[in-house]
Amino acid sequence: MNKRTDLSVPDFDNEDSNTSNNPTFDAVLQARLSRRSILRGSLGTAMTAAFGGLSLTACGGGGDDTPAATTPAGSTERLLAFGAVAKTLADTVTVPAGYTATVVLATGDRLFSDVSAYTDDGLNTRYDRRSGDCHDGMEYFGLSAAGAPDANSSDRCLLGMNHEYITPLFLHANGPTAGANRVASEVDIEVDAHGVAITEFKKTNGKFALVLDSAFNRRITGLTEIEIAGPARGNAKLVTKFSADGTKTRGTLNNCGTGKTPWGTLLTGEENWSGYFKRTAGDAANRATVLGADANVALNRYGRGEGASRYNWETAGADDKYARWDMTLNTAVAADGSQDYRFEINGQGYMTEIDPYSATSVIKKRTALGRFAHESAAFSNPVVGKPLAVYMGDDSRGEYVYKFVSTATWSAADANPANRVATGDKYLDSGKLYVAKFNSDGSGDWVELSLNNPTVAGYTTYVFDDEGDVAIHSRLAADAVGATKMDRPEWCGTHPTTGEVYFTMTNNSNRRVSPTGSQIGVDAANPRGYTDIKGVSTTQSGNVNGHIVRIKETGGEPGALTFTWDVYLFGAESAASPTLINLSSLTDDQDFSSPDGLVFSKATGICWIQTDDGAYTDVTNCMMLAGVPGTVGDGSNVTLNYGATSVTTKVGKKPTESTLKRFLVGPSQCEITGLAETPDGKVMFINVQHPGEDTSDVTNRAGYTSHWPGNAGYGAGGNVARPRSATVMITKDDGGRIGS
Repeated sequence: MNKRTDLSVPDFDNEDSNTSNNPTFDAVLQARLSRRSILRGSLGTAMTAAFGGLSLTACGGGGDDTPAATTPAGSTERLLAFGAVAKTLADTVTVPAGYTATVVLATGDRLFSDVSAYTDDGLNTRYDRRSGDCHDGMEYFGLSAAGAPDANSSDRCLLGMNHEYITPLFLHANGPTAGANRVASEVDIEVDAHGVAITEFKKTNGKFALVLDSAFNRRITGLTEIEIAGPARGNAKLVTKFSADGTKTRGTLNNCGTGKTPWGTLLTGEENWSGYFKRTAGDAANRATVLGADANVALNRYGRGEGASRYNWETAGADDKYARWDMTLNTAVAADGSQDYRFEINGQGYMTEIDPYSATSVIKKRTALGRFAHESAAFSNPVVGKPLAVYMGDDSRGEYVYKFVSTATWSAADANPANRVATGDKYLDSGKLYVAKFNSDGSGDWVELSLNNPTVAGYTTYVFDDEGDVAIHSRLAADAVGATKMDRPEWCGTHPTTGEVYFTMTNNSNRRVSPTGSQIGVDAANPRGYTDIKGVSTTQSGNVNGHIVRIKETGGEPGALTFTWDVYLFGAESAASPTLINLSSLTDDQDFSSPDGLVFSKATGICWIQTDDGAYTDVTNCMMLAGVPGTVGDGSNVTLNYGATSVTTKVGKKPTESTLKRFLVGPSQCEITGLAETPDGKVMFINVQHPGEDTSDVTNRAGYTSHWPGNAGYGAGGNVARPRSATVMITKDDGGRIGS
């Protein structure tokens, strides 16, 4: 999820369309908090800036407690033994002493030798043959020496990587050409810079490097043909000029989090896709006449009212590949949508499955998993004879947490199938989709979203035609059953041993103690609403710093209809109020804001937490922390007293220096996101997204707000390079496992 920086266009990345009256837990509260200690800053900033390297020592760290985690038999390894990295604003990647961070793939790097090497001038083309922009979620797929799938290989792999969106300023020589109509050649670059990359990496002299021209290398872009699978396949609301039978679409957009299936494929989540489509003034009236009032209810619920598109791609020419971005209903053609792109938007918003081991395999959008602003997908730990659960979050303010439960039960033979796409058909096209209700007593309910649920079938705000319609408009079905509005549910991860599921709630500027209008009241699972002063005078309100919720399924069953929950961690500044904001008692070595990425290491059990923050960035760049969490219910009830009223929440056991520690801080104005590791836990890959995103003038290199990774010695440009998103390889200098 990228932060918003350009205020001159609609805020497509901070979509806010949930106007349902779904209840929150407790009575509306009344108060307004104000806080921000002047005791803040990073002791390590000056030294980090001076050395400017990729591997630097930070102050803090150390402890006598040994957390329970996954360690090799007979090993004396102690997790989180590294020195905590200090908060810093340096334009570099900072990791603990004893670790090295190395850039291995950046925006524009070629994957094939038939295109030229990247040049630092904005003249690179053919992004369908290069690494895309804004690297995001990422998964590791092992390869044997012979090139066969090998889940245990730590020497050769495929990285399946999302390219969420673009920074047009740096993709072109002088930024996008001005004018009412976009230049076709520039639009082609931008569309191709989206999507997903499958790239082979192989160890050479002990270090992973890209394999140029690998037969596995593949780019899936905003134009790639993709099949529709599951209950919405062939639905009337997926009919377009490109697909008159509603069985396929083109492109996958705004890909954020990922998931790795138990059978070895990549799931990529389509997040903020609604803004890519233009909707001309007057379209609402025409839709109401031709399609009925529900057509506008659906579009408004997904944040696509009338107005301009995000990048104006539809203005680049008459070619169909540009025309598709204008979803305006044409009243002069057939009413079924087969001669225009009125339903084109309905082809985006899904979990999309890709087989990384075949560069020619069909790609499928798995509609049974619902349509919303998808982040990552976390599977329940597979158990033979039991169904698989897939957990997901909808990353918008006041949106919901979902679970899909497969009809098929897990078979061990499917861990390495002959046909991975067919295995995806088996587990992901048939099942039940649920949405979560979080109760104030620490319990929760999974509510089915289908026409078998009378509440969904009888919903009067929007009348569902069939189960495919429920899948296409799962947000509306969740509204119908009164799901709990959460604080932007982003990534989720399943603990490798306990099976408990963790969800990051990044932040919510609409959360208020005393809500008005479209604001949302505080409740047990989202209990904080306060005012933060950033810098000298910038005011930020809501749940400014975010938190992490975790759930435990009743009986440990993936198909359970009930669960218990608590809050693992509350993001906060260490100096913030311990009774109203810093409820997890975070210290200077642990404090963070806006948790986003969350991945559990299969090797060590460490919970890696990544941030995409705009609240604490006057003090520190975005970061990654290492945690060794306990279990749901290991903490206590905490009551937040807001004057005359209060709200009680469930807070997990407070972390210590041996159970939570800052591991990495990224370069200027970046987001830290994506994580993949070798099975032996000795190499980790993470992504740095949009460094220098606040740069406003591409012609003034002195005014760039970041020059990373060129200033770290990677690629063209050196210390005055255009900033680029990039993948970073992290290793431990003694060859040990990451995080020890």
